[in-house]
Amino acid sequence: MFTGIIEELGEIESIIVDKKNKHFTIKSNMSNQLKIDQSVSHNGICLTVVDLNKNTHTVTAIDETLQKTNLNSLNIGDKVNLERSMKLGSRIDGHIVQGHVDQIATCTSVSEEKGSWFFTFEYEKQSNITVEKGSISVNGVSLTVVNSEPNKFSVAIIPYTLQHTNFHKIKKGTVVNLEFDIFGKYIAKMLNKKI
Repeated sequence: MFTGIIEELGEIESIIVDKKNKHFTIKSNMSNQLKIDQSVSHNGICLTVVDLNKNTHTVTAIDETLQKTNLNSLNIGDKVNLERSMKLGSRIDGHIVQGHVDQIATCTSVSEEKGSWFFTFEYEKQSNITVEKGSISVNGVSLTVVNSEPNKFSVAIIPYTLQHTNFHKIKKGTVVNLEFDIFGKYIAKMLNKKI
């Protein structure tokens, strides 16, 4: 479980293809604080640390994960949002994020609005929905939906979030990972809501 509050920006140092899996080695200031077998959110994807070096850690993504997330589009040098799992008894500053990506979305517009930035994302129709003022995780970042439409939503980003996450690299056409609000998903399922 995570909160969607990004701790660190990591940089992909190497990508090794192993049959249908990919091993990603990430350099970050946080890597030397990790341990093997630890769960870490990478762009909102819960991945297990399988190897450690001085300032790098390695995680493995299986084919299922590669097909449902934006990991296949990442390259050496790309930045990834990192967050360690939450501690019980600590504050939850964002919202409950499982690290299980529901689907990907494409950025359709970015605009600056008097010191903040608005990002609009469009996703393929499935059973997932957003609601205005509801929570959404975009590349692992806990955000509030400001405009909600069928298969489309917008979020507003403050300068701090823009600078300290990989949102400063997102532009029109960028593919991102989405995890919809867990409570909303359960309620929609209980009501057997057809979208």
